[in-house]
Amino acid sequence: MSGPTLLKESGPREVFCGLTSIVWLHRRMPDAFFLVVGSRTCAHLIQSAAGVMIFAEPRFGTAILSERDLAGLADAHDELDRVCKELLQRRPEIRTLFLVGSCPSEVIKLDLARAAERLNDDLHGRVRVVNYSGSGIETTFTQGEDGALSALVPLLPSSDERQLLLVGTLADAVEDRLIHLFGRLGIDTVRSLPPRSSTDLPPVGPGTTVLLTQPFLSDTARRLRDRGANVLVAPFPLGAEGSRRWMETGASAFDVPIERVNEVLDPLVERARMALKPHREILEGKRIFLLPESQLELPLARFLQRECGMELVEVGTPYLNREQMSHELALLPDSTPVMEGQHVEQQLDRVRESQPDLVVCGMGLANPLEAEGIATKWSIELVFSPIHGIDQAGDLAELFSRPLRRRQRIHSGLHPINPDQPVHV
Repeated sequence: MSGPTLLKESGPREVFCGLTSIVWLHRRMPDAFFLVVGSRTCAHLIQSAAGVMIFAEPRFGTAILSERDLAGLADAHDELDRVCKELLQRRPEIRTLFLVGSCPSEVIKLDLARAAERLNDDLHGRVRVVNYSGSGIETTFTQGEDGALSALVPLLPSSDERQLLLVGTLADAVEDRLIHLFGRLGIDTVRSLPPRSSTDLPPVGPGTTVLLTQPFLSDTARRLRDRGANVLVAPFPLGAEGSRRWMETGASAFDVPIERVNEVLDPLVERARMALKPHREILEGKRIFLLPESQLELPLARFLQRECGMELVEVGTPYLNREQMSHELALLPDSTPVMEGQHVEQQLDRVRESQPDLVVCGMGLANPLEAEGIATKWSIELVFSPIHGIDQAGDLAELFSRPLRRRQRIHSGLHPINPDQPVHV
């Protein structure tokens, strides 16, 4: 049977940990607070990733585990209760408090589930306390969101109401646009997880049809199925083709006539093709190597190959859920090497041997590769950017054409002086 060549390797990895997802989750739910129970290293990581100045009051923080905690000389549970109650007293607007486990808290076996249960009893419903793990011991950085959302699923109210549930964090403007388009297709009840208010949790039940907006939500999808929801399998909404197939899958579940789907989506797809054209001129024929980090790699590879004309040298992904990614795998060219897991040294050897035009990788590998003359794109930027949906196809392609344009200008020795033609970094 033809199809991608599925491979697997293990060894040292080079990825961010799941704590990084707090950066976009805390912006999504302004009435929630994310308290990392970890070390000063954890605090520095989140602070750096978020770019928050020291005098700001973000909706996340770190309860620092000291040497006495790590050595078992202090009662970390008592200290955690004190920190949480002081935090809630100072920040009365908080309605949901997430206790986020880290590598240090897991190493000393700090039971955050019991801590959350104890705090919920003490707070008598004034604030909901939820726990999940963002530890980098077993997770990559996007799985922090999967942990947070799967922790919310047991709290969702039950309902048999017929509805479409979009699962995964999107930029508000992108989500509004998708909900508007589903409304034009005749699907009027569309809700989101995570919600924009942590207390406005959507109901779930046998009448719920789920479309995942992100490919890294395997645990959340499983828990929603356990609650009776129908989780659809489709290509993910990256690029014009993937977004259209994703919306068509949702429309089919609600028996929307194909004529109506074509009427709504055809003009958008045509406009997206026009937006893609200048970027395809740069990307077509270029060779790209995607290192595993975000779990967006398979949908991105499909988009870059089918809509931008790029050649796939290797597509890495931290974890491969074959059922959830079946449509993406079917759309990749035959014999495309798809590598699950990572041995970073061996993978870098393959990068150097193949000399691709562009490498998608984590920030820790980007600068060394650039120093070797290989153009790179940070994978974390693809998580922070509003790239989902047909309307965003051109913007998504630009994220990949930009580093190639930059490298071309550097190699040609041209430095633009026209302020209308800046060099984007």
